[in-house]
Amino acid sequence: MDLILTKRASGLKHHPGQIAFPGGKVDPTDHDVVAAALREAEEEIALDRRAVDVLGTMTPHETVTGFSVTPILGVVRQPFTPIAEVGEVDEIFTVPFDHIANRANFFVESRYFRGVQRRFLVVPYGPYYIWGATAWMLRTLAERLGP
Repeated sequence: MDLILTKRASGLKHHPGQIAFPGGKVDPTDHDVVAAALREAEEEIALDRRAVDVLGTMTPHETVTGFSVTPILGVVRQPFTPIAEVGEVDEIFTVPFDHIANRANFFVESRYFRGVQRRFLVVPYGPYYIWGATAWMLRTLAERLGP
């Protein structure tokens, strides 16, 4: 099983160049967070929302930058050709679930952010530096699904 991640476009206002799941803000036309996640995945990576079996949601995560993120879990039922939305996504890639299921691949780093030293989780994969909220969500997923 592989997990779909994106590298956010470098010109974005929030979290440019960072690794993230497809997703974004809930629009007024979205019924709920699940509908928003499916719409955003369709917009950002061309994943047809009808091809996804939603399994459920995870506990919302508050980021240090003030965002509340509710991870939505789903299984893509059919092959699709990912297409990155220009201006939003620089790259689409997958990470094997086995990589995040191995707790030895996670470690803690620290940096100064807004004058305060912050500690955060990282789980590098190949050339990708997965950290912060995305690493936390992956670790939480692995703990919930793993042995």
